[in-house]
Amino acid sequence: SHYSLTDSHTLVENNYFERTNGEVEIVSVKSGKNILRNNVFYEARGTLTLRHGNGNLIEENIFIGNGVDHTGGIRVINKDQIVRNNYLQGLTGYRFGSGFTVMNGVPNSSINRYHQVENATIENNTFINVRHIQLAAGSDAERSAAPKNSVMKNNLIINQNGEQPFTTFDDVSGLVLSNNIADTKVLSELTYGVKKDKITLEKASNGLLYPTSKSLNVGAKRDLKVLKKEDTGVSWYAKVPALVDFDSGKTHSVKADVSALLDAIDNAESGDVLELAPGQYDVSKLVKIDKTLTIKAKQSAKAKLTFQRSTLFEIHDGGSLKLDGLSISGENAPDAIGNSIVRTQKWGMVDNYRFVMINSELNALDINHSFHFFITGKGAMADEIIVTGNTFNTVTGDILRLNTEIEDLGVYNAEYVIVNNNTFNDVEGGVLKLYRGGTDESTFGPHFEMTNNTLNNVGLGKRNKEQASIYVHGVQVTNIKDNKFVKSAPIVVEHTVGEPKTEISGNTFDATKAPNVKELRVKGPHTAVLKNNNILNKAG
Repeated sequence: SHYSLTDSHTLVENNYFERTNGEVEIVSVKSGKNILRNNVFYEARGTLTLRHGNGNLIEENIFIGNGVDHTGGIRVINKDQIVRNNYLQGLTGYRFGSGFTVMNGVPNSSINRYHQVENATIENNTFINVRHIQLAAGSDAERSAAPKNSVMKNNLIINQNGEQPFTTFDDVSGLVLSNNIADTKVLSELTYGVKKDKITLEKASNGLLYPTSKSLNVGAKRDLKVLKKEDTGVSWYAKVPALVDFDSGKTHSVKADVSALLDAIDNAESGDVLELAPGQYDVSKLVKIDKTLTIKAKQSAKAKLTFQRSTLFEIHDGGSLKLDGLSISGENAPDAIGNSIVRTQKWGMVDNYRFVMINSELNALDINHSFHFFITGKGAMADEIIVTGNTFNTVTGDILRLNTEIEDLGVYNAEYVIVNNNTFNDVEGGVLKLYRGGTDESTFGPHFEMTNNTLNNVGLGKRNKEQASIYVHGVQVTNIKDNKFVKSAPIVVEHTVGEPKTEISGNTFDATKAPNVKELRVKGPHTAVLKNNNILNKAG
């Protein structure tokens, strides 16, 4: 949880939660008789969760998702909760991170599990383009106590894509619906309490959308206060953006001289672009990245970087790095085991980071064994790693090594990993090793997307202990589509907890074994979708 409320009779208001990331619960209310009012959740991944205490009041809060993945709203558990006059818009979350969720409970629940929802009042809330409203969520053999003696009334539900948002997972007759209005059909079992009506919306002075008809007595009130970030906190604390975009600053031309490059890195501001003139830059020291920085070739593939230390770039707190159009070679690296092109701090980063590399060529990562392209340190977390349009030639280690969190505590090293339109030639390790261990289901990721890549002789090195070209363990969302694997090790997928979504489709496996998907904790066949793959000249 980002904010855990453990004391009763507490007022939490006028707070701004922006782009939170990582766990299902943004705010976890673990006590009773609290009021949470007039807070803004902007592109926040997760939910305001009434986790343990009874009798909380959740009112006049604003949730703006803008269609960002896993943005959620409110999750209701326990007794006597009141949820009213909240405004929720553009939320995409599902399961326990949905736009609105009413949970099933555990009969005679222990304090650390899920108490039954009882005597809840859910009224006069507005849901606009909220993808999922889930009732009796989490129903299973343990969580078998459906909501009871509860009401959901006078709510406005608008989905402009025409898709109805409700899902029920158990008997929801104990949650009585009345005088709710939606602009789509809803589940047949809910039509008694949800009227379908054509609703036209208009933007009010507070920036929120309301029905043009003033006579409708549903949804949130029209005078909601929408808090601005700059109005929160003490005046002397700067309200800086949650992140600095790549390429948002000034562009600096760098002559073909390594001293000029290092000076430019030192002097650049966050968001700046360093444009390298054609030539070779042989870097003799470790380059620390502690700002958002783009390093690109003025002419694609004409700026060549070599290096004399075990790593070229090391990302530190506050740092994010984008490489564009470069030629990078390991030819001058020390004759040592475990070299790399990019790594994070070895231990304990506080800030999340981003790494992007596009349209570049990597050569001679083979001075000794286990020469990797990218290595994460322990405790480091990437918001995103994007590798697009590159060529990798002759690598004795792995390309993306994101597997240091091996204690199985639900921690992992990257939220989004995107590998598209690359060519990998003669890589002894894997293209990706991504590990998320443990049994805690309260995370969204990792997410992995791999499309339109070609792998030639990848993953067959004797030190590649997973014997996989792609190895993902505990990854929540995996999409591997339209790639070509030639004389390479197979894809290995290990499902662990939650409800992982895995699709492997449209790939060609030439002299490469078929994908291997395993369910490590759930009995029965695996849940992955494997379709339209072409397996030629089966290997092994």
